[in-house]
Amino acid sequence: MTSPTDDGTAIHEDRLWADKGWTARVIKNEDDDGWAVAMYKQGVDEPALVGPWTMGRDKKNPKPLDAGAFNTLVKTASEVLRRHEQHLQATLHQEITVSAGGGRISVRLDITPDDDQPSARLTAVDDSGEELAAVAVSPGFRLNRASAEAWIASDYARPR
Repeated sequence: MTSPTDDGTAIHEDRLWADKGWTARVIKNEDDDGWAVAMYKQGVDEPALVGPWTMGRDKKNPKPLDAGAFNTLVKTASEVLRRHEQHLQATLHQEITVSAGGGRISVRLDITPDDDQPSARLTAVDDSGEELAAVAVSPGFRLNRASAEAWIASDYARPR
């Protein structure tokens, strides 16, 4: 979706608000007789948030967008994107610390997503931050306490 604010111009209409890098569009809810609002971040084709929208006084048309509603929608959509990014980060970068050899070893799994050739790297680091070992693993590798301890016990042989 090309945002109406690509040139920096704000739009404040009853069913379309574009400002602050966001666009809110009030749309007909295809599932029922109501209305929905879709929030788009500038330059992104998919909506960050779609939710129900309030009917107007005539019970047929949607309530017009206003500054307060738009600001609330921006805040909510930003939070949704932030949580999505945090989840993705947690999925792609995992770390477990285990006791081994009289010290603590942090085992890290870093996944590089790619539609054609995803990859992953398993790394062991000691308390002082020195890298003890690093090997390529399948992006489907499951890092947990048992797999980390087994990798350390195998003297960092590449897991199967």
